[in-house]
Order: sequence, then structure tokens, then C-alpha cells
Amino acid sequence: MRISVQSIHFNADKKLLAFIQRKAEKLDQFSDSILNAEVYLRLEKTGDDANKITEVKLNLPGSQLFVKEQCKSFEEAMDLAVESLRRQVTKHKTKNRIRLANYKAEINMGHAWA
Repeated sequence: MRISVQSIHFNADKKLLAFIQRKAEKLDQFSDSILNAEVYLRLEKTGDDANKITEVKLNLPGSQLFVKEQCKSFEEAMDLAVESLRRQVTKHKTKNRIRLANYKAEINMGHAWA
């Protein structure tokens, strides 16, 4: 899986980029069909400590999964984002299996669109 990271209005250090790369690569365990991941890191100008925003977009064949997390650190936000995406990927795979099973059942019954 190809992973691109963009830090908006600041430069992310190598340690943070390596952490994000490691975390995002873990999503490959849950699906072979992930094409790429786009990670966006932003600092929000608020007085709140939780001003770090991490957005992750996963591209799969025929669909996109997206998550946005806001925390005190980019690492914490990335952890939450990966966990959320893991659930989304699992749900996406389950839906696709059900669709495929239904389609195969229709073909076997002779009701498929020809």
C-alpha cells in the first residue's frame, strides 16, 4: 500500500512520519485490496490542547473510507484513526462478501441480469 502524508502549514519530523507509516501499514492486515492511504496533518488555531487534527483517506477499489480525529498529539489521533479504519475496512469486507454471495445465489437460481 502506498501511503502519502501531508502536513499542512508545518513540517512534520521524521519520527512522526515513521510512526504514521508504521500505523497505516497495519491496515494491510485487514484487507488486501487497499490501494493507497492519504494522511493529512493539521494544527487548529484554538486555545484547546487537543488542536492536532489527523485525517486519513483509504482508497479501495470502488470506494473510499475516511476518518478524522482530533487529539492532543498526532500519534494519539493516528492511533484512533487506524482503529476506526480497521472497523470500517472489516465492515466493508463483510458487506462485499454478502453482496457477492447474494449475486452468486441469483446466478444459481437463474435470476441474474444477462
